[in-house]
Amino acid sequence: MPEEALLLRPAEPAIRALPANIEAEAAFLGAALIDNRVIEELPVALHHSHFFEPVHARIYERILQLLDRKAVVTPVTLRPYFEADEALKELGGLTYLARLTADGQGLLAPRELAEQIYDLALLRELVSVGRNLVEGALDTSESVAPLEQIERAESALYNVAEGAGAQSEAQSFSLATRTAITAIEKAYNSGGHISGKTTGLTSLNEKIGGLHDSDLIILAGRPGMGKTSLATNIAFNAASRLLRDRNDGIAEDKSVGAATAFFSLEMSADQLATRILAEQSGISSELLRMGKITREDFQKLSFASQTLAELPLYIDDTPALTIAALRARARRLKRRHNVGLIVVDYLQLLQGSGNRANDNRVNEISEISRGLKTLAKELSVPVIALSQLSRAVESREDKRPMLSDLRESGSIEQDADMVWFIFREEYYHNFTRPNAPSEHSTPAESQKYDDWEQKHLQVVNKAAVIIAKQRHGSTGSVELQFHSEITKFSDLQEGSPAEYGIH
Repeated sequence: MPEEALLLRPAEPAIRALPANIEAEAAFLGAALIDNRVIEELPVALHHSHFFEPVHARIYERILQLLDRKAVVTPVTLRPYFEADEALKELGGLTYLARLTADGQGLLAPRELAEQIYDLALLRELVSVGRNLVEGALDTSESVAPLEQIERAESALYNVAEGAGAQSEAQSFSLATRTAITAIEKAYNSGGHISGKTTGLTSLNEKIGGLHDSDLIILAGRPGMGKTSLATNIAFNAASRLLRDRNDGIAEDKSVGAATAFFSLEMSADQLATRILAEQSGISSELLRMGKITREDFQKLSFASQTLAELPLYIDDTPALTIAALRARARRLKRRHNVGLIVVDYLQLLQGSGNRANDNRVNEISEISRGLKTLAKELSVPVIALSQLSRAVESREDKRPMLSDLRESGSIEQDADMVWFIFREEYYHNFTRPNAPSEHSTPAESQKYDDWEQKHLQVVNKAAVIIAKQRHGSTGSVELQFHSEITKFSDLQEGSPAEYGIH
């Protein structure tokens, strides 16, 4: 080939080493072995998998284990754990542990060294994500699904941004225990009320202990029971509690409130906003829609809208979302607004991946419910998903729903950490109303109406949240007040709209 042609050919890309700094790792380990307090003051959550050199990773992991036992860690105390380490022998054996502490240069800037080790680990994770993305995009041997590849890449990038990409291994039981103790301490500091996010309803909080991170909560009911109303109330209550705590100077991680993402596949964003405005202004949502309000009502409405202007509640009313698209949008909201609660209205309106042409609806629902549970765990937030019930309820004399009434119930019931049913006896009782007695009525007809009216007074404006499944505690029923005109639930004993938060 002519020399000119060789000059015109693009140069072969040089093979570049992965980002790493072995010397910085050694210096940091030396500093930690000289002064164990270095590890207590780290600016980043340094994990053993952040170290590039496997021997360094094992040394750091052992240091953390010994410190967790309140032991003093030095090259001498580490020696018994590494006498048979073949990889360490290649570096000089046990004398390598002593050499780590020889000059003590790491003590000059241990925090900076830790940050560099952490940052380089994240860069390696980015390289891995990029490599997988390129390989997936170039592979046309299977059915091409670019949007699915984009969603997977976004998920991987989210994990890197959260620092989770390098920490996806099994965690020690001691770490899990510390996390559990933190949740228990939070419940204790709240006066024994809740360890999770607030629902804004004291009686419900006391029954379930709040909405727990990583939980999938299924809220189900027949049409007309108030599923969306209760979900909207909880979303608003959690967001308003966070806003109130922010204004009071309470740190976000100490608040029982949460920024909330509401995925409304059935109602538009303005319809949901109308519900919340009705709830806060005390004006019937029907009157608001028809514009039948007084000047005084409009002033109440204006004041309520100003109060809600800074509310950390984000509504996505995109119709016909796939479960993969919903997860991608949720990750985005978590990254941008640090949402701590996700509500999906409702599960049956979500679509599967689209790759299950031969599958039936039950399998598609299984994929969706698993995807929602995975989302709850991935983002470490509670996810409330509304669900329809089958018509089997209507054919029974006792209309209180059961787990078997969940439509395509097998996977939903299995994946859920909690299953709530909303039940309003008033709804069904109204259908049995007899004719009002007249002068021609018989005593039996008059008695029948009196019995109906007496029962009506017992059930009017009442609702029950039936906790049919709960991994964290007992099942049972919570009675609530339901103000149908303004679509608002409150604690039963108050008899009027509840104050938000924990009482």
